[in-house]
Amino acid sequence: MSASLSRPRVGVWLIGARGSVATTVVTGCAAITAGLHPPTGMVTETSAFTGSGLPALSDLVFGGHDTLDCPLPKRAETLTAGGVLPPGVATAVAAELAAADREIRPGGPTPGDTRSEAELITAFADDIRDFARRHELQRTVVVNVASTEPTSAGPGAPLPASTLYALAALRAGCSYVNFTPSEGMHHPVAAAEAERSGLPYAGRDGKTGQTLLRAVLGPMFAQRALNVRAWSGTNLLGGGDGAALADPAAAAAKNAGKERVLADTLGTVPEGEVHIDDVPALGDWKTAWDHIAFDGFLGTRMILQTIWQGCDSALAAPLVLDLARLTARAHETGLTGPLTELGFYFKDPVGEGPASLAEQYAVLVGLGARLRRVGGDPDALGAATRGEAPGGGAGRREPDEEHAPRDADPREPAAGERP
Repeated sequence: MSASLSRPRVGVWLIGARGSVATTVVTGCAAITAGLHPPTGMVTETSAFTGSGLPALSDLVFGGHDTLDCPLPKRAETLTAGGVLPPGVATAVAAELAAADREIRPGGPTPGDTRSEAELITAFADDIRDFARRHELQRTVVVNVASTEPTSAGPGAPLPASTLYALAALRAGCSYVNFTPSEGMHHPVAAAEAERSGLPYAGRDGKTGQTLLRAVLGPMFAQRALNVRAWSGTNLLGGGDGAALADPAAAAAKNAGKERVLADTLGTVPEGEVHIDDVPALGDWKTAWDHIAFDGFLGTRMILQTIWQGCDSALAAPLVLDLARLTARAHETGLTGPLTELGFYFKDPVGEGPASLAEQYAVLVGLGARLRRVGGDPDALGAATRGEAPGGGAGRREPDEEHAPRDADPREPAAGERP
C-alpha cells in the first residue's frame, strides 16, 4: 500500500484496529489497490466524485489503537475461514496487513490501568502524532470502528473510552469519524472541545443494513400517504458486535439511531421495538427482519415484511473508506465542524439534514461537486464554506487559519479533565 513519496499520503487511524471491520477495511483497500477486486460498495469510486480531489486508496496509510493482541494477518485468516474475505486475498496482501499491524498501539483503559483520563488522552494523541510524523502524512483521520459501548452514566461519571479517543484525535489535530453508536464526540466534554478546535468531524453509527432500508421505506410510506401503524424488527448477529450488544445498555444506544430514522421520515415513531439477539454461531453475518403494519385506502390493513441477510464487515468497510477519504478532503479544503453532508452514511448524523436516503445522497453528491469546484482556489473555498455554492452543510463556519487545536493552556484543565 506504499505510494510514491512525491504524493502526499493520508493516515487512517482506526479505533478497534484489530476488529473485523478494521481488518476488512485494510484488506479491502490493499486488494483494490492491487487490482485484485473492484471497489464495489464505494460511493467515492463512482463518477459523482471524479475530480473531487479525494486521496487515492494507494495513498492511505493505516494504524490504530486496540486492546486486542491478535495480529491482523491472523485475524484476516479467521475472516477468510468464515467466508467474510474471499479465498486467497488475505495471503495476497499479507505484507500490507503486516505493515498496518506494526502501526497498532495498545488502547485503553484496560483492567488495572492506573492512568488518569488526561494521561490516557495524552498517550493516545502522542501515538497518533508519532504515526503521522514517521510516515510524513499530510493529515490523519481518526475513525472509531470499535464495539458499541453502553451510554455513559452522566455528569461526573468516568468518560467512556470512545470519548477519550475522540479527545485524543482533537488533541493531535485530526479530523474524526464515529462509525459506532458510542458517544465519542457526542459527549458534552468532547462536543465543547470539538467546537473550539475547528476540526471537521462526522458520525455517528454507520448505516449498513436494516436502517439503510428503513431510510428508503420510511419516506416511501410518507410520500404515498400510507399510515404506518407499527414497525417492529429483530436482529440476529454474532461476532464482537453481537457480544457487545447483548448488554441491554449497549443495545439501547444502537436502537436509538434506528428509531431516529423512523421519527424523522414518518414524523412519528410507530408502535414496535427492535430486538437484538446475540447468536455467536453467526460470526460476522447478521439477519435483520422487519414487520411493518400499515393502513391503505379506506383503512385496508396491510403488511410489508423484509429480510436482510448480510456480512456486517463487508457492508461497513467500503463506507469507512469513503468516509476517511471524504473527511480528509474536507479537512484539506478547510471545512470545519460537523460534516452534515455525510449524513448519508449514518443512522444518527451530526447536525441538521434530511433523513431520507435519496435526499442524503443528493447532499453528498453536492459535496463532491463543491470539492471539485474548490480545488486549490482560496476564493472558491471561502464561497463554498459560506454556503454560496449549492449543497453546503448547515452551520458551516469559515475555515480557521489553523485547524489543529492549540496546546493546552497550563492554567486550564486538559481535554477530558473536569474544571
